[in-house]
Amino acid sequence: MEAQVQAEPQEAKAPQGWEPTILAFACHFCAFAAADLAGVMRLSYSPNVRIIRLPCTGRMDHYHALRAFERGVDGVFVAG
Repeated sequence: MEAQVQAEPQEAKAPQGWEPTILAFACHFCAFAAADLAGVMRLSYSPNVRIIRLPCTGRMDHYHALRAFERGVDGVFVAG
C-alpha cells in the first residue's frame, strides 16, 4: 500500500509594486450612492478602482465583464 503525498499548492506572488486594475459596475441608486457618499465624507479608496454607474445591476450583461477582461482589467466588481 503506497502512501499518497499531496503537494501543497504554491501561492502566486505578484511583482512588488504591482496594483491590480479593478472595474466596478455600480447600481445608480444603491452602490453608486454609497461610493458618492464616501467621496462626500472625504474617504478615499485606491485610485486603481474605476467605477461605472449603471441604471440597475439588472442591466449588467456578462458581455460587459468579459469585454473588461479583454481590455486588460484585472478584476470586475458588480455591486447592487
